This record gives sequence, C-alpha cells and structure tokens, in this order.
Amino acid sequence: MLREQQMKTSYWVVAAFLAANTSGFAEEFRPIELKDDELAELRGRYVMPGRVISFGVVMSSTWRNASGDLIGASTSMQLQAETVKPQFYVSTIKQSGHGGSPKSGSGHVSGGDALNTSRGITQVTRAAGDGNSANNNIAINVKEASTAPALVPSQGQALIAGQTITGSNAAGSVAVSATGGGVQMSITANNNQGTSLQQVAQGGLLQNTRLLGSSNIVDNMTQLNVVLNNNGPSAGVLECNLNQLAALRTMGY
Repeated sequence: MLREQQMKTSYWVVAAFLAANTSGFAEEFRPIELKDDELAELRGRYVMPGRVISFGVVMSSTWRNASGDLIGASTSMQLQAETVKPQFYVSTIKQSGHGGSPKSGSGHVSGGDALNTSRGITQVTRAAGDGNSANNNIAINVKEASTAPALVPSQGQALIAGQTITGSNAAGSVAVSATGGGVQMSITANNNQGTSLQQVAQGGLLQNTRLLGSSNIVDNMTQLNVVLNNNGPSAGVLECNLNQLAALRTMGY
C-alpha cells in the first residue's frame, strides 16, 4: 500500500513538473511582431563565391521637349573574371527636333536636397507642368549559362574617375561623370523645362526627375545584367563526397 502511494506521489510530481514546463514553453514561444529595424537585418538568398561569371550595368537618360528636340546619354560596363579593371563607356545622343523653342517653364519645385544622399533605391518624379511623361525604370536580369557571354566591343568614350563627359543641343545639356565611387548622369533641359538625375554610387541607386515645363518626355533606365554559372559539380566530385560520408559511419557518426 505504501509502495502504491509512493508511485502515485511520483506520478503527481512528474505531472506537475510537465505542466509547469509546458506553460513555460507556451510563454516562451508566444509569437511577437518584428520591428522594422529587425526586419532590415534579415537577408534573402545568396550566391556562392565564383558563381557569378559576368556582371554588367547599362544606364541611359533621355529628354524630349515639346518641339521634339532630344538630348540624352548612355553608359555601359561589363565585368568578367578576366577583366583587369572595370571601365564605363559613354555615348551621347543628339537628335534635331522640329525647330522652334518650347514655351519657357514657369513651374517651381522646392526641396529634395536630401535625395542625393539617400541609400538603397530611390525613384522620384515631381511635376509642376502639364502634359508631361516621366519614367524611372530599373531592370535586373539574372540568367544561367555554362560560359560567360562574349564581351561587347567598347563603344563611346571611356569614362575616367573624376572626369565629366558633356553634350548639348537645342533640347538642353547632358553630363556624365565618375565621382564619389560611382557614375552620375544628369540632364538640364533648356527654357527652364526641368532636370533629371540618375546615379549609381555607394550602394544606392537614384532616379530623380523635376518637370517645370509642359509636354516633356523623360526616360531614365538602369539595367543590371548578371550571368550565373550553371555547371554543377561533376560526377567524380559527388562520388568523392559520398565516399567521405560513408567513411564517417565506421567512426560511429
């Protein structure tokens, strides 16, 4: 009788212990909402070193005014394993319009100085005129291939660090510069029609358009092209790895 009572007492002790710990676990694993700064520390997918076999950047900006005059520029860079030093090449776009000058823009846009120091991706369009069209586009193209694509022959003028390449016509003026560890492309339209700025620098990408006149068409495009090596490990490598795993079994693992 005494033994049975001791066993019952043991059961109650164990049950009380489990109940206490279960309630503790429930309290410990209660779901909570993550804060924005905690979410910012999370990381997505990653690529193993050496798998990127080609990387390229293409930037272009154009401005067409109400008279049809067009000004713009484009720059490109392609980087591969055998590339000694990355190099941007710039080509300017100049095209005559239909003649005549558009009516001077009378709009006014204030503020926005902090946009030039923003981090990450920033796309802004501010318009104080009528009948305008503005596009800020970013494209990221990722594909797999067994070999790196052939290098495209360099076209345009090489952009050297600290250098600025300019061009102008009836539509306005364009400037492409390599400053602050990145590339910046800006357009100032004639007759106070507005400005556009596009830059890639210090881990950020900015596309900023200010429209002060009317009937302008502005396009900013940045395109990142990445090629990943799709050659997986060979059969010999896989067999070697399996043999190493099999050897661990004899050691008790």
